[in-house]
Amino acid sequence: MIYPVRVTSAAWRDLKDIYDWIADNESLEKAGSVFDQLWEATDSIAKLPQRGSRPKELAFGIQPEYRQVFFKHYRVIYEVRREEVVIHLIADGRRNLQSLLLRRLIG
Repeated sequence: MIYPVRVTSAAWRDLKDIYDWIADNESLEKAGSVFDQLWEATDSIAKLPQRGSRPKELAFGIQPEYRQVFFKHYRVIYEVRREEVVIHLIADGRRNLQSLLLRRLIG
């Protein structure tokens, strides 16, 4: 089964912010490449949503089921629902994401 993937407005902003930062500080070409590869990561989630690992910042027992996949140091954090996958966060994994994750996913 291929799951439909829905990207929250906050995750779209994350992706745009990543693109803008790379375009401003490195190059438009690199920004486009990173965008494309992050988008490919979301595409792979649709095919195998269970393959991602559980974000270490989230305590076990927190429902629903959140998972993550990586592209370089970026993390795509998503929720596996019965009939869809929802992407909640796309962020630089070098950041301390604990409070951001809790705000976005739990709050």
